This record gives sequence, C-alpha cells and structure tokens, in this order.
Amino acid sequence: MQDLLPQAFRLGASLKARGETIAVAESSAGGLASAALLAAPGASAYFLGGGVIYTAAAREALLGITPVHMAGLRPSSPPYAALLARRARERLGATWAIAETGAAGPTGNRYGDPAGHACLAVAGPVELARTIATGRAGRERNMRAFAAALFDLLEEAVARANG
Repeated sequence: MQDLLPQAFRLGASLKARGETIAVAESSAGGLASAALLAAPGASAYFLGGGVIYTAAAREALLGITPVHMAGLRPSSPPYAALLARRARERLGATWAIAETGAAGPTGNRYGDPAGHACLAVAGPVELARTIATGRAGRERNMRAFAAALFDLLEEAVARANG
C-alpha cells in the first residue's frame, strides 16, 4: 500500500482544499483505495465512506442494487462500474465517488475476464469509466494497480471539472 500513499495524500489534500468529499466502492482492489485515502491525517474532512462490493449480497445490502437493476448488465464492465460509483455517491451524498470491479488473479473471473482486468469509474461533476488490463496474474500487484488506476481516473475527472 505504501506506493499508493503519495497519490492518495495529494488527492485527499486537493479534495479538502476544495471542500469536496469522496465515497468508494471497491471489489477486486479489496479496500486498498479506501485505506490509502484514509491514511492521511484529517481524512474525515473528505472521506465519507466506502465498501468492498465483492458479492451480490454486498452489492444489494450496501448499495441497494437489486437483481432488477442488474437485468441486462454484465458485472465487471464499465457500465457496471459506473453504476457502483453513482450509487456510492448517491447513498453517501459525496461530491465524487470511485468504483472498481475486476479480476485480481491469479485466475480470471467467472465472466471470462483474465486476471489483471478491471473496470473503473468515477461519478461526480464529471463521469468517466474505463477498462484496464495489467496483463499480470499476481493478485496483490493487480490489487495495487487497480487502486492506483482508480486514483489516476479520479485525478483526470477532477482536472476536467476544474477546467
């Protein structure tokens, strides 16, 4: 997690300076993005909450996404990541939310995606979604890569919002 801290601290300071807040919905990153954002002293000024949305039960209990909402929506896809981010933002009343869903490894997921595949999204004044592929099977390394990519996407969205 140490490699995530400089970027998380910059993001946190930036959010705090603008009076903005963030919510997080992670899956394959397993809470690393949340932990990094919370590692900075004063994180309560910007971090509203987050969850590891690793199962359908967690998705429904924490974000209120039911099987009806999932009809025709493939998990581990950009539209699904966007739904997670929007719901986290709505439920916590955050300025921004980030979400991630993928296959950390060492094997792929049940949807046919290989290890190292993740879909990321930001919801807020600017919405973005993207898919990344690390090409690696190493679970821990992929988890860190997914969290770092989430931070990159958030930085891009914030830059676009601030024009």
